[in-house]
Amino acid sequence: MLKVLILGGYGNFGKRIAHMLTRQNIPVIIVGRDHAKAQSLLNALPPSLAEIAVFDVKKKLPEQLQVLKPAVVINTCGPFQTSDYSIAKTCITHGIHYIDLADGRNFVREITTLDAEAKSHDVAVISGASTVPGLTSAVIEHYLPQFSEIDSLQFGIAPGQKAERGLATTQAILGYVGKKLKPCAGYPVRYGWQDLYIQNYPQVGRRWMANCDIPDLDLLPIKYGIKRIKFSAGMENPLVHLGIWALSWLVRIGIPLNLPEYSAVLLKASSWFDFLGSADGGMHVILQGKDKAGALIIKKWFIIALDGDGPYIPTIPAIVLAKKIISDQFSTRGAMACVGLVSLEEYLHELKHLKVTTYEQ
Repeated sequence: MLKVLILGGYGNFGKRIAHMLTRQNIPVIIVGRDHAKAQSLLNALPPSLAEIAVFDVKKKLPEQLQVLKPAVVINTCGPFQTSDYSIAKTCITHGIHYIDLADGRNFVREITTLDAEAKSHDVAVISGASTVPGLTSAVIEHYLPQFSEIDSLQFGIAPGQKAERGLATTQAILGYVGKKLKPCAGYPVRYGWQDLYIQNYPQVGRRWMANCDIPDLDLLPIKYGIKRIKFSAGMENPLVHLGIWALSWLVRIGIPLNLPEYSAVLLKASSWFDFLGSADGGMHVILQGKDKAGALIIKKWFIIALDGDGPYIPTIPAIVLAKKIISDQFSTRGAMACVGLVSLEEYLHELKHLKVTTYEQ
């Protein structure tokens, strides 16, 4: 039976992918360096559908791929902002399909540099199989037939304070807090975790938002002709959100702070405020442009996750694509970003057993 190997398999996203795949009778291999953590997850999965492999991915991946022989590798080992393509290249060399949940802007955009090599080995290499740009592009594709052109896209993610947060994601965000970001369509000057505004969500209420750097800012204007694009993220607790904003100003004015170095400490400190928040979060996508008759059209779409189910949302594109590859329903070969590869219908189908609701305005 074809297997899916999950790098970082007991991490924040990896363990959810493992649960979702085995729930659908797809066998998985949990990979990590900590045997106790891998075994703990294994004990929670169907014994006939899961196994563990404990090794250092940076040192032993080639030899382990020869032994384990997975059909697909899903890479959840961030932060991707500081990663290279060595894992993807190793998978290509061994003729194994590769999927990652990367949110690094350059990492996902430049994955196409592996295109020729991936095609020569008859494999798919897919980067950014996560909320961004996977879900964002799915929402755009859903509404696209109603638009003659898209003038602006404003979107963002606001997790609940009690929702599980991963160290790699924390490191990624802190890596650009307060730093000048690469320009994007309509916004030539931006700084990480600045340009504050408040977004109102159905069910979960108002959330502070601030600038984040993601691959969508490069990929979506090219794909859909979007003239202005703005992405933000926010913490539910204003003290935590505004605390990061204050740190961003210290970095911006030139104080030499290496914030990623303190990721573990700051992540732990943020949990001190959990009693003031909830496990409920959301995402918004607001499209504005012209309809087929040339009139103004605005579409607002929200997805709300309750009781800590939010972290499942980023895992869905990787799950859908792995299932398609294993069942021989994904014939595209080469290296590509996850833009338009998963439909909104497919996305929501995978979430139907969770406390997740969508809204349209």
